[in-house]
Amino acid sequence: MMHLLKFLFATITAVVCGLALSLSGAFLYLSPNLPSVESLRSIELQIPLRVYSNDAKLIAEFGEMRRSPILFNDIPKNFIHALLAAEDDNFANHYGVDPGSLVRAAAQILKTGRIQTGGSTITMQVAKNFFLSSERSFSRKANEILLALQIERELTKDEILELYINKIYLGHRAYGIEAASQVYYGKSIAEISLAEMAMIAGLPKAPSRFNPIVNPERSMERRNWILGRMFKLGRISEEAYQEAIAEPLTARLHVNAPDLNAPYIAEMARAEMVGRFGGQAYTDGYSVTTTVRSDLQTQAHQAVQAGLISYDQRHGYHKPEQSALAQSQWSETLSNTRTISNFLPAIVTQVSTDGLTVLLDSGEQESVAWQTMRWARPFINSRSMGPVPRKPADIVKVGDLIRVQRQEDNSLSFTQIPKAQAALVSIDSNSGAIRALIGGLSFEQSNYNRAIQAKRQPGSSFKPFIYSAALDAGYTAATIVNDAPLEIFEPGMKAVWRPKNDNNTFLGPIRVREGLYRSRNLVSIRILQDIGMQYARDYISQFGFSLDDLPRNLSLALGTATLTPLEITTGWTVFANGGYKVEPHLIERIENRDGQTIFLANPARTPAGNAKHTNNLTTEQLLVDSEPEAPVEEAPRIIDERTAYIMTSMLQDVIKRGTGRRALSLKRSDLAGKTGTTNESKDSWFAGYNSDFVTTVWAGFDQPESLGRNEYGGTVALPIWIDYMSYALKDKPIHSMKEPAGMMTLRIDPVSGRIARPGTPDAYFEIFKSEDAPPTMDEFENSWEAPGSSYLEPSETAPIDLF
Repeated sequence: MMHLLKFLFATITAVVCGLALSLSGAFLYLSPNLPSVESLRSIELQIPLRVYSNDAKLIAEFGEMRRSPILFNDIPKNFIHALLAAEDDNFANHYGVDPGSLVRAAAQILKTGRIQTGGSTITMQVAKNFFLSSERSFSRKANEILLALQIERELTKDEILELYINKIYLGHRAYGIEAASQVYYGKSIAEISLAEMAMIAGLPKAPSRFNPIVNPERSMERRNWILGRMFKLGRISEEAYQEAIAEPLTARLHVNAPDLNAPYIAEMARAEMVGRFGGQAYTDGYSVTTTVRSDLQTQAHQAVQAGLISYDQRHGYHKPEQSALAQSQWSETLSNTRTISNFLPAIVTQVSTDGLTVLLDSGEQESVAWQTMRWARPFINSRSMGPVPRKPADIVKVGDLIRVQRQEDNSLSFTQIPKAQAALVSIDSNSGAIRALIGGLSFEQSNYNRAIQAKRQPGSSFKPFIYSAALDAGYTAATIVNDAPLEIFEPGMKAVWRPKNDNNTFLGPIRVREGLYRSRNLVSIRILQDIGMQYARDYISQFGFSLDDLPRNLSLALGTATLTPLEITTGWTVFANGGYKVEPHLIERIENRDGQTIFLANPARTPAGNAKHTNNLTTEQLLVDSEPEAPVEEAPRIIDERTAYIMTSMLQDVIKRGTGRRALSLKRSDLAGKTGTTNESKDSWFAGYNSDFVTTVWAGFDQPESLGRNEYGGTVALPIWIDYMSYALKDKPIHSMKEPAGMMTLRIDPVSGRIARPGTPDAYFEIFKSEDAPPTMDEFENSWEAPGSSYLEPSETAPIDLF
């Protein structure tokens, strides 16, 4: 017996020593290649890029992984109990490795010859998720065990759990429990029920197999098993257990819908961030605050859509998107047809005298009233339509695929997706901050951003730059210029150019002010002829335009430059802010994953803009702005403030008595602007401002074609501008530009443009720079001719008609 005991003791000792030597040998062999566990303390998980409005509304999230890291102290206790019950109920007691679990895993290997369950603890899963691959091999498992032992020595249990719950993949691009809670339940992990926590706790083992969206039955079984384990382990009461297992499965996909629908803004911010940080922009957890105001952006979107629908319906109904669909095709057709903005696809299931019954993608059938269809005369072309419909059957038939829109009262209206497009840009004239920007009807339909990418001819909305150049070359608002026929022929032209006004009439000698507010083409051309092409192009380029975009011929006076709505808006800020050149910018602030501000916009502002900015700064911003590398800058002055004041006065007349009269509906005296319409009405513009906002609207077709008969800047673009500005300026006091020093107001003779004698009939008051005051009538000479008023020889013309 003694010999047997000695033999057993020796055998056990040998086995233990052998195991110890084997483990030591394995450690010595593998440890040089193991990563440093210390790096876990400074690990940076991938966090998506988030873009916000100026008032903290989420616009978009970019990145492959949905993740919202959470601190251990913020994890609900019930979730910790559920997770440990599911994954590692001995977590509190082991040192990274659970011998019992490893023995069970080894038994399975001996029985099946394959690695099935790995016997992994949460600590071992942390080792694998952060440092190792997912391959099933003995060497990887040995590394996992050794790393787990090191992790337990260097980190606390709380730190290990925090790493685990933020790293694990839980399906549908959700990484970490907070992201999973948002994806499946649309709320924070702290707000969900015990049953919902158990469901999420069941996902780490197999995010697809136990996914509540893909496999709800298996998910329910897994959830209830975890709840049973929690009850057996004494983590929850029987009452809580019974209540939780009785709870139905409520998980569904919650796409992280933005608070603000501004996809064109989101894409601009994304592109700028990638330009700054490369691919790390998507993973390093940056938060971008833009200059955009959510309320203005929302209003801009509504105004553009309403304006395009109004224009579109004036020209009739094109046709259903598909016709004569068999009933068996309806559901599939609807599921394959995208919703564009709020234009919902619908299939006509019944036609009656008072309207339609339509099938929606949701499977619901709803009514569409005849009253919403009366506009739908058949579209023939941009200049003509078919007869007025007398009943719904004149427009659609059963089986037609149409579009409807949800109204405020929840009813549906008959509509179609407009073929025309529009863009809107609204800028703070004192800082260049973009407050609203719309790049088209719908980003889903086209991600082409017309506000910053579409170079189009601005037509007469460009004329103010010609007039400004003239004012700084000695012209005044009272200078007389002849609005009369003109023939031009320049070297390189194949035929004469006989420019004309839009109505093909001529007013004869008129004042510069009248030439602008009446948008007389011949006046603009004569002014450009007189001040000179080189001077004009050099002067206008100061407003931020590239010389390459400014033609070298007299058509420049009619707005044949090719410019984007953003460029036009930026140029117009000079008139609105008193002569300063500000740069447009979209990103206001960038924060890193820790919430620290790493960039704060510090654009060159006007003096008024700098004063307003300083008053609005937070303590944090003052600290950042006080850094030596971020001094307060003043925007460069590029035109005389008196020129800007006179231009504003003349552009206010465009609204008071010119082509912008519709804007009088806003009942404000501080508005200035100019319409623009290009040849054959292919482009419609309105640019305008007060001292708060400069806003430009463009409307037209992506492939230029006529907008139709009687469609101009004042009928297509201006109503959109009015709709937007009525909100932007609501409850704001009148904000007019103050008259600068060095100005004079004089009573002027309407015929000569000179200072009127007492009693002169129809004399009017005009403003002048002091040095440009006109002579008196007593100095008037019969031979006097206004600058640019002389006729040229008939051979001096050019080949195109532009309006």
